[in-house]
Amino acid sequence: MKNQNTYNTFENIKHIDDYGNEYWYAREFSKALEYSDWRNFLKVLNKAKEACKNSGFNIDEQLVEANKLSKRNNNATVNIQDYKLSRYMCYLIVQNADPSKEIVALGQTYFAIQTRKQEITEQEYDSLSDDEKRFYQRKLTKQGNYTLQKIASSSGVKNMAEFHNAGYKGLYNGETADDIFKRKKLRYREDILDNMSEDELVANLFRINQTKQKLIRDNVHGENKAKDVHYEVGKKVRKAIADIGGTMPEEMPTPKKSLKELEK
Repeated sequence: MKNQNTYNTFENIKHIDDYGNEYWYAREFSKALEYSDWRNFLKVLNKAKEACKNSGFNIDEQLVEANKLSKRNNNATVNIQDYKLSRYMCYLIVQNADPSKEIVALGQTYFAIQTRKQEITEQEYDSLSDDEKRFYQRKLTKQGNYTLQKIASSSGVKNMAEFHNAGYKGLYNGETADDIFKRKKLRYREDILDNMSEDELVANLFRINQTKQKLIRDNVHGENKAKDVHYEVGKKVRKAIADIGGTMPEEMPTPKKSLKELEK
């Protein structure tokens, strides 16, 4: 029963963004860990940030500022410091929190188990069904697109639809997201990524990750430059597929059922 209560404690304060990524607000998380003083929790958070850097993870992908405006009793407006924390960052926090707190000890077990559940070995992946592989690759593309959008935004991109279309045009020989939607004969508001095979998702994930790396590596600034990078990366991924005699993305069969249908 205690384990279930611990599970509920952390699950009840979990949030999901528009891209299916889970996160926890630091303020809510600190209260769950029974830290009444925000300053004391910040000391633990700083230790977790250092551990994150030392483990080779990008801190900006694990922790995002989410400051809020709040009104005091005298109607004065103040800025309240807060953060969005990834599951991995929560895991590092409980590893560095006060071990004498029972909830911290239970949290260490919870996040260790839940973090492991999200990892998968090559052998485990091979044992998955085709549909399960699609779910796994779709999750990775959601996470990849979320990170890519943040980096594109910091590069000066305002029109995200055009930015994403630039990548699709490069990979799909000129096709936009809308063109892919029509070719697949999807219904209103269906997501094209939910209607891709494992191989097609992998091709798009490669495009996403390589674009993200190039934007960072080349320190790209300006909306048009960022779109050009996305287009060129998509085009090079397409050429790589052609060079090894692979099937072009637009020629890959559309699965009979979308991932949304399979979820239901």
